[in-house]
Amino acid sequence: MANRSYSADDAKRDAKDVAQETASEVREGARKVADQARETLDNVTHSDSVERVKERGAELAGAARDAGREYADRARHEAERLYEEGRQRAGDVANYAEDTYDEVSEMVRRKPAQALGIAVGVGFLVGLILARR
Repeated sequence: MANRSYSADDAKRDAKDVAQETASEVREGARKVADQARETLDNVTHSDSVERVKERGAELAGAARDAGREYADRARHEAERLYEEGRQRAGDVANYAEDTYDEVSEMVRRKPAQALGIAVGVGFLVGLILARR
């Protein structure tokens, strides 16, 4: 198991970072498509036909659609990776908890009087703390 546990806050932070990065890439892709569209419109002369403008518009729309799919696929892949990593870490934590439980249970079986004394002491301290509130 890793030294540092992976919390829900870590997962949220990772997902937020990925979302921000993807959004930035989508904005950059949209800017490029918009720049290409402006350039095309700037280059259109009066002699260009409406069909040529339509074709170029369709090409730009296709490029924007492809870029959107690429960014969506990338975001989906990253979300799946983060989910799988979180699932794996949750499994590691569950295994660690199970192992710890087994160790504590074995200790209680071997030394019941000592375990009872520790439980009484902890209960007493918790009672003192709660009584002061």
